[in-house]
Amino acid sequence: MSLQQTAEYQRLQDDRERKTYWRRWGPYLSERQWGTVREDYSEGGTAWEYLPHDHARSRAYRWGEDGLLGISDNHQRLCFSLALWNEKDPILKERLFGLTGNEGNHGEDVKEYYYYLDSSPTHSYMKGLYKYPQAAYPYTLLLEETKRRTRQDPEFELIDTGAFDGNRYFDVQVEYAKHTPEDILIRISVTNRGPSAEPLHLLPTLWFRNTWSWKPGVPKPLLEQVPSPCETEATVVARQAEMGERWWICERPDHFLFTENETNYQRLHNIANMSPYVKDGIHQCVVNGDRQAVNPRQMGTKVSAYYRRILDPGETWTIKLRLTDQKPPCEMLAAAFDQTFQARKRETDEYYSHITSANLDEDAKNIQRQAFAGMLWGKQSYNFVVKEWLEGDPNFPPPPEGHRHGRNKAWEHLYSEDVLSMPDKWEYPWFASWDLAFHCIPISMVDPDFAKRQLELLTREWYMHPNGQIPAYEWAFGDVNPPVHAWAALRVYQIDRKFTGKGDLLFLERVFQKLLLNFTWWVNRKDAEGNNIFQGGFLGLDNIGVFDRNLPLPGGSFIEQSDGTSWMAMYCLNLLKIAIELAHHNPAYEDIASKFFEHFLYISDAMRTKMGDTDEALWDDEDGFFYDQLHFSDGRHERLKIRSAVGLIPLFAIETLEVTSLFKLPGFAKRMAWFMENRPDLAKDVTCSGQSGACERRLLSVVTPEMLRRILERMLDESEFLGDHGIRALSKYHKDHPYMLTLDGQAHSISYEPAESSTGLFGGNSNWRGPVWMPINFLLIEALQRFHHYLGDDFKVECPKGSGQMKTLWEVAMDISHRLIAIFLKDSQGRRPVFGGQSTFQTDPLWKNYPLFYEYFHGDNGAGIGASHQTGWTGLVAKLLQQCGEHCRHNVPVAQKKAAGVSRS
Repeated sequence: MSLQQTAEYQRLQDDRERKTYWRRWGPYLSERQWGTVREDYSEGGTAWEYLPHDHARSRAYRWGEDGLLGISDNHQRLCFSLALWNEKDPILKERLFGLTGNEGNHGEDVKEYYYYLDSSPTHSYMKGLYKYPQAAYPYTLLLEETKRRTRQDPEFELIDTGAFDGNRYFDVQVEYAKHTPEDILIRISVTNRGPSAEPLHLLPTLWFRNTWSWKPGVPKPLLEQVPSPCETEATVVARQAEMGERWWICERPDHFLFTENETNYQRLHNIANMSPYVKDGIHQCVVNGDRQAVNPRQMGTKVSAYYRRILDPGETWTIKLRLTDQKPPCEMLAAAFDQTFQARKRETDEYYSHITSANLDEDAKNIQRQAFAGMLWGKQSYNFVVKEWLEGDPNFPPPPEGHRHGRNKAWEHLYSEDVLSMPDKWEYPWFASWDLAFHCIPISMVDPDFAKRQLELLTREWYMHPNGQIPAYEWAFGDVNPPVHAWAALRVYQIDRKFTGKGDLLFLERVFQKLLLNFTWWVNRKDAEGNNIFQGGFLGLDNIGVFDRNLPLPGGSFIEQSDGTSWMAMYCLNLLKIAIELAHHNPAYEDIASKFFEHFLYISDAMRTKMGDTDEALWDDEDGFFYDQLHFSDGRHERLKIRSAVGLIPLFAIETLEVTSLFKLPGFAKRMAWFMENRPDLAKDVTCSGQSGACERRLLSVVTPEMLRRILERMLDESEFLGDHGIRALSKYHKDHPYMLTLDGQAHSISYEPAESSTGLFGGNSNWRGPVWMPINFLLIEALQRFHHYLGDDFKVECPKGSGQMKTLWEVAMDISHRLIAIFLKDSQGRRPVFGGQSTFQTDPLWKNYPLFYEYFHGDNGAGIGASHQTGWTGLVAKLLQQCGEHCRHNVPVAQKKAAGVSRS
């Protein structure tokens, strides 16, 4: 059976052709709606405090919903998730708990253990796992102990509280299988992992997102129990104007608990409720024993099927449910139910068997499968209409002036009602433009249509600013992220072409035309002096320098950025490559290709040209490295001699052009030849004086081969950038040699920090002063591969420096890939670096095979740091594993090779 013959591929095909909408239902429920900008109507933009976790169970959300391993339709009208109670917690476990950015000693931090174990691209099969303690959840202890700790201390995690000692917890597994796109089977399995019998209240919950309270005239939907044709089953009908009717069939519960998804004003504001049935009514009934809090008429807009059971040690309890658009006959949960689950699981396995390389061992395959699962579970229905949010809703008092004229006031055009890929649905439950670009690479390996749709969306007029800026993220849409959209579009186009056998030129052309607007915005807004040196600002690299690069500097000075300029050089080459691809089908694109060819040469030359009357340039020939420069108001320049990723990003701006391909574009080839002949000052070095390289290619690169050797001397030095688990964001040199700068009497410094940030800059939850970041490493690997494509096998460098091992650039790229992959793989002692020193995760068979895909990784030992479910760009490891499987000769885990003394290459 080929990939195209699998059932899952056919479902994707049917969805693409709009025959059936297999993606209509999925894991689109957020894991945290509270504490988000969307729900913040405060005077000063204090989102964390305006709607804290303690209010979440009682306040109806305005823009979205959250839940525990839940699902919803693509517009998030009807939602389903789990609720649990162990008879000891003070509240129902309806959503994940964590510390806010202001409460955590290293920024926001989810304090739960949950895992995305599997998902097909259409979500025809999904599996997730949540570990629920049997003791009272230690809310107060987590808050108090974290408050006591400083930024120099590690985070205090849930497992550190003793909540899982003696295996006293429940494994709660939820699975979904679609019989049809609108007929969803749900299976919940709870296992008591502890040594004694323990009670559990299980409350699968169905509810409507509140869309009716905010504006007059919006019809209110209804959930209502109706007679069931089977004694063993119970049924609730869901009626909503746009969706029509849905039936929720449950294995007969003890009873249903109905309430309304309405704010409990009495609890929050001491104002009488219009109805006794409010959002936290089920909590009040179960935890507080208040039967008056739920509607005895068995109707409302929120309902839980209530089950209680005492589970013996090791016992597994399974509940079956079904959500369907067909009026149910009898026995909807009988033998055919289990057969559908078996079929969808088998079909998902068949699909991935064609995606995953056979050369990978079982551990590596498991890592890749869970990475894909995380990418697919990481989708969220993202609803946000900025104009309405700023102005407030007709049924409520207008928001304060500080809100209406504060955050994102320049983005009134933004109107989002789409399913988007999230960086992390708890820590970052909002899209981030450069994160999303990286997400699309692993996603396109399994679902290229969804990846293309993501990239198109952010360039549409309801996202992109009229001035051409792409929105960054909801905390500040106007912030500037690295311009990687064109790179992602090109890579997704290439992956899709391999996946389907045909390139989607319409997608490429649509994105390209919008990116022309974005490129113009960059040129007009970020090149202050018109000299092709850019001041990108923040650029996503939190605290990588001595200043907050998003704020004005004293005295009118500004930073001329090596990374900002390099990103623009890379942007030029990405757009050039896209224009050439389009020109093969439409000659009109030859002209625009010539424009980006010339613009790249101007930028490349500017990076190595001395500034003004000084001897300073971004390239330091003495050090053999690129640095940012501080440009003073009087025209002076001073290099910021910090050995950081800022000096490695120039490597990204590299592309090769096939001479034979250029012959097919006579207009472009003619203009390129003219420019190279008439502007040799710009064309030298960059194109190797026009000489063809390996396989008749031309090289376009900011970094010449000679400069490349010098940069790699530092990058491949294990006492500087090269760590056991990838390239560090800051050289370890600065551990003993902090960089110091005094400006206007104020001292600024930066030193090597391999783990969490020791400062509160950008919330303190992100650090580019030493850890390993997957996206930067991924782009470095691709750059080295492109250099090898041109320079060939004769160009070798020592890797690691001082080892005596001379490697081609392809081998160096694979070496870095292996180091990154080894973060997740078991080593010869069965330990995974990602788990750090946590012995339970390393050795317990109930934990050790569930690695998390963290935001970034410890620069010395590879331990996971930051957002624990940032599967987003860390999911790039799925692509690295694929490449390793295709190019590694031996089916041996990389970590074992290292332990055995075998070369990583």
